[in-house]
Amino acid sequence: MYDAVESALNELRSIVRKAPEDAALLLRTADDPNPVGAFCRAAGQLGVSIDPMDLVNAGEEYYAGMRRSTNGGGENSPLLDGEDDYYEMFMAELRGSKS
Repeated sequence: MYDAVESALNELRSIVRKAPEDAALLLRTADDPNPVGAFCRAAGQLGVSIDPMDLVNAGEEYYAGMRRSTNGGGENSPLLDGEDDYYEMFMAELRGSKS
């Protein structure tokens, strides 16, 4: 699942690099009451299929693996702000590229 989501996000990155105006479609999803669902629908409009639960789970799965690999995997490992949220990390990346 993680690999499929990462591949889809990389495909979106490629689309936005070639057509920067498509970033606006993705950025508008932040204003939706269900931003992750809106993001996945927008990605679908751009030809990239992402399931909302896969997007959420992939971020959590990646972060859990990172925590297990550091500090002995102890529960006292601090949560890195946003590191478990692929949607927010991708949106921050898009916002940064618009500057």
